[in-house]
Amino acid sequence: MSILEKFFLERSKTMLLVVDVQEKLSRVMDPAVLEKSTRNISILLEASAEMEIPVLATEQYVKGLGETIPELKEKLPAAAMEKMTFSCCGCETFPDELARLKRPQVIVTGMETHVCVLQTVLELLDDGYVVHVVTDAVLSRRKENWKTALKTLAAAGAVLTTTEAVLFQLLRTSGTDEFKKLSKLVR
Repeated sequence: MSILEKFFLERSKTMLLVVDVQEKLSRVMDPAVLEKSTRNISILLEASAEMEIPVLATEQYVKGLGETIPELKEKLPAAAMEKMTFSCCGCETFPDELARLKRPQVIVTGMETHVCVLQTVLELLDDGYVVHVVTDAVLSRRKENWKTALKTLAAAGAVLTTTEAVLFQLLRTSGTDEFKKLSKLVR
């Protein structure tokens, strides 16, 4: 695999994954971190819609943790898949949906970084996907868990990135109507 294949996102090869950003789990997050992460996930959802990038979302144990928070749920193109396993890859429908999309690059956002995000990313990497973890769009209740998970993910081969880096990699050029519209999201 070339450097560009791993580190440079291609619109036609990419999909976005939103992992378990749910009501009850959100209540125990640091409010400032939750606000920033929610804003960044929202930016990525809006950009994905504009660029026709597929999106998958999951919800962990909905009965106990609630549904996806309203500000993100309204931007999802389809209902989130409910799961009981921490890794999205253990969800009954997720592997089939992932295979159907035929997108080798997965942009990952969500919570908690050290549990569901970590386990999902490790399995995706093991299955041969190129995974970009958006560090300002993943969160954990405790900063130490978040930091340790990011170190583990980088060591495993995930690309650590940011919302703005993802957006501009997917845009590629300035001066277009699409650039003018989407670049406003990060100003």
